[in-house]
Amino acid sequence: MNADLSILHLIRDASPVVQGVMVILVIASVMSWALIIGKSRQLRRAKKMADEFESDFWGSSDISGTYSQLTQRRGTLDGLERIFEAGFSEFGRLRRKTPNDEIIMDGSGRAMRIALSREADTIETHLPFLATVGSISPYVGLFGTVWGIMNSFTALGNVQQATLAMVAPGIAEALIATAIGLFAAIPAVVFYNRFATDVDRLLNRYENFSEEFSTVLQRQTIRRGTTEENDAV
Repeated sequence: MNADLSILHLIRDASPVVQGVMVILVIASVMSWALIIGKSRQLRRAKKMADEFESDFWGSSDISGTYSQLTQRRGTLDGLERIFEAGFSEFGRLRRKTPNDEIIMDGSGRAMRIALSREADTIETHLPFLATVGSISPYVGLFGTVWGIMNSFTALGNVQQATLAMVAPGIAEALIATAIGLFAAIPAVVFYNRFATDVDRLLNRYENFSEEFSTVLQRQTIRRGTTEENDAV
């Protein structure tokens, strides 16, 4: 390849607008990859923590003991642990205040829904950025390409005879902007779709646990009511 048409040479000699577009796209790409790595670790950790908690929870018959263990490390709870802690804490608080089982179950269910909503906000953080990069990067790159090609053809108006050697560098440097735009967009789209699927599965898992745990708490209220009736008799 001719040295004058090397990628670094073309980038260096590109117009300021095209160079600015390239810089923006490179920054977007770097930020996307940083987010992709961080989000991958976050989701992998959330899944691992959910596996461990569900294994411990369903393998134990002492809900109060599980709650006591979690309260000892309240600042480090994650995912299902926070949902369980919120629901059982509200369940215990309301049970001490009122004998109305309906109020108790509504309160604990509401506490778990709020905790679930907070977990969803945490897990979905920064995903819109990936979607934005994936959707607009090709167009930003295309803008740089159009601008570069426009400048190349404008420059031809100042010469008597145009040749391919004269126009090729300008077109080549302009097309690099599109290439960088695609380089930024493709990973962002791929990982956004993957993360969106993983997040939906994880949130469905959280929601299913909330429903199952509500059933467990419902059994406890029924058992308490039966015990109180037997004591009254």
